[in-house]
Amino acid sequence: MLSTLSLKHPGHPFGSLMPYALDGQGCPLFLISAMAMHTQNLQADPRASLLVIQPGWAGDPLAAGRVTLMGEAVPLGRGDAGEARTAYLARHPNAEYWVDFEDFGFYRLEVADIYFVGGFAAMDWVPAADYLAARPDPLADAASGIIEHMNRDHADALVTFARVLAGAPADEASMVAVDRLGFKLRIKSGARLHSARIAFPGEVTTAETCRGALIEMLRSARRSP
Repeated sequence: MLSTLSLKHPGHPFGSLMPYALDGQGCPLFLISAMAMHTQNLQADPRASLLVIQPGWAGDPLAAGRVTLMGEAVPLGRGDAGEARTAYLARHPNAEYWVDFEDFGFYRLEVADIYFVGGFAAMDWVPAADYLAARPDPLADAASGIIEHMNRDHADALVTFARVLAGAPADEASMVAVDRLGFKLRIKSGARLHSARIAFPGEVTTAETCRGALIEMLRSARRSP
């Protein structure tokens, strides 16, 4: 969701559903029409924020990961629009049907600050410089497949991880996130539902090395008294 400052109701936030892509630094790119209300708002005041929610989340929405990127949305000139066009169409190929309409143009959100929420009781501000310097997580494209596989085929292993590695009483456990440094479990114990982050022994950079790390962690956990 893109939030802009309302032109019709000054000072009020105005939320819009907003597809986006990312440039090489991680700044969001928007393809928007001059006729859209959010575009008119941006032309009057470029300050905006983009809320992005963890995809595929089926549980309590307040336990999902989300991030708010804040900054100014600026229109791109012809020199920058070509790169933005390529990145945007790679993410949203259907936009090819209207990308060249005269009233459409590209905007980039120049990120000035970030607020990240990783679920209950896990939140903080992230400096824009740290965000812009960060590299994409190497498991980003494989994460959804890893999560689906673990939840479908290895529910017992996830309970073991919760009980032994997280030290939590667990009746059920499901993986809800994974990255190069570790994974997050949603744990159910009786009526209580909470989460725990478990670190990998070392950084993993591929789905195969992630699989190997999980196997070794399970073996170690099962040997624990």
